[in-house]
Amino acid sequence: MTDNVNSSVNSSATSSVSTENSTDSCTPGSNPSSVPGSSADQQQSGALKGALNRAGLVGLGVVAGIAVSLQFSAMAQRAAEPALPLEELRQLADVYGLIKTDYVEKVEDRKLLTEAISGMVASLDPHSAYLDKKAYAELREGSQGRFVGLGIEIAQGDEGYIRIVAPIEDSPAYRAGIKAGDLITRLDSMPLKGMSLDESVKKMRGEPHSKVTLTVLRAEEPQPLTFSLVREEILQKSVKGKIVEPGYAWLRVAQFQEPTVDDLAAKITELYRQDPNLKGMVLDLRNDPGGVLQGAIGVAAAFLPKDTPVVSTNGQLPDSKQIYYARAEYYSLRSDSDPLARLPDAVKRVPLAVLVNTGSASASEIVAGALQDYGRARIIGTQTFGKGSVQTIRQLSADTALKLTTARYYTPHGRAIQAKGIVPDLHVNEHADGDGLNALRMREADLSRHLANDREAEASQERRDELEEQARILALEKKRKPLEYGGAEDFQLAQALNHLKGLPVQTARPESAIVQAAAK
Repeated sequence: MTDNVNSSVNSSATSSVSTENSTDSCTPGSNPSSVPGSSADQQQSGALKGALNRAGLVGLGVVAGIAVSLQFSAMAQRAAEPALPLEELRQLADVYGLIKTDYVEKVEDRKLLTEAISGMVASLDPHSAYLDKKAYAELREGSQGRFVGLGIEIAQGDEGYIRIVAPIEDSPAYRAGIKAGDLITRLDSMPLKGMSLDESVKKMRGEPHSKVTLTVLRAEEPQPLTFSLVREEILQKSVKGKIVEPGYAWLRVAQFQEPTVDDLAAKITELYRQDPNLKGMVLDLRNDPGGVLQGAIGVAAAFLPKDTPVVSTNGQLPDSKQIYYARAEYYSLRSDSDPLARLPDAVKRVPLAVLVNTGSASASEIVAGALQDYGRARIIGTQTFGKGSVQTIRQLSADTALKLTTARYYTPHGRAIQAKGIVPDLHVNEHADGDGLNALRMREADLSRHLANDREAEASQERRDELEEQARILALEKKRKPLEYGGAEDFQLAQALNHLKGLPVQTARPESAIVQAAAK
């Protein structure tokens, strides 16, 4: 997770973005107060106004107006459905009035209404949210790959501290000498121990040119180190890759952003320029929390035949019942160009392995599911997060919006990913001796109010308390240094390369082996 990630979802033992933004749906809604109502509606409206008058409330005309507008709008759009519950609307007005008259301090009307909206939306599922000015700006920055911050990728570390996975190249943190593996203990005078990852990210963001001091612990240093940094706009590329050995390439997508498809095409072209005779490629989606839907379609389209169905969605609205295909109109942000058009033909045929883990969510699962359904790639790693829902951004004003879950998505063969995830073809643990803390990461099915999988009965959660405790002990005893994806110690990548070469693959060790290792 980088200090630009905007999300409320713990998808990888780190809290990270799991958001599908249907950008073509980001339009303001119609004004519901302009819809005429029936005489029954007017009677209900009068009853509600009477309730407000009895409460003797000042300024509650706005609540009545909202309620009446909602009633009219709902009746106009769904005449066959039951009317809005008048008694609950009365209670809303009563609570509003009691807060205004009885609360110990004065509360602004705007705050009450905004919090009421936030609570209403947040009660639906873990991914729907009301976006105020700051949250909406952060979401837009994140999807564009730009943000104002320090330029560090972070995760939850040992003993409740924030661990630095890696500094982003040429960022303030990189130039200051912050290293992978450092533990952040303080931000200015604020201790970070026990703070959630999302909250830590928010603290690290700020205005351009604002200053912040980080206090870090480094394994080889006896005393804490302090670094004075100046926040600046960071441009983060979501795609990187390299030739890991002659004939084999590693391609990593860290997050699906608006520039991802262009960046992927450029990187694949570069890799084929370095080695025109690639024998295999590893697509690394581990800890990729998702992002924009167009990015997922484009990444899958790079490896699939043109016009192949990539993903389908289904929800209440007619617009949510869609099939998305591997062609430019579904993934290109510019109508006059196709960023994948100049890719080498060989990329459609090169043997492909896809690495996933519990932190692979949403858009990552769209890509993995499509490539798995068509047999285009073998999926290697551990079961993915299981976020199979689409969030649409509905703009409410110039600087506020509603992020609303509008559909579930399905793989080309009709599999629902929601609350289940993608099960790998080859189950390979993160390390040679087990999965360590990966077994403790939360998945979609662990989140309260998560949507059910509508294609099969939800499996009851397996009770793994004993195994999880042993995995925790094993991980703490090992005190492993942070894993560098694509590095020499990357066990899962090594097994993916073995698969591409036709060599034996060391899959997950049996639970008994983990138990025995923990007991040593």
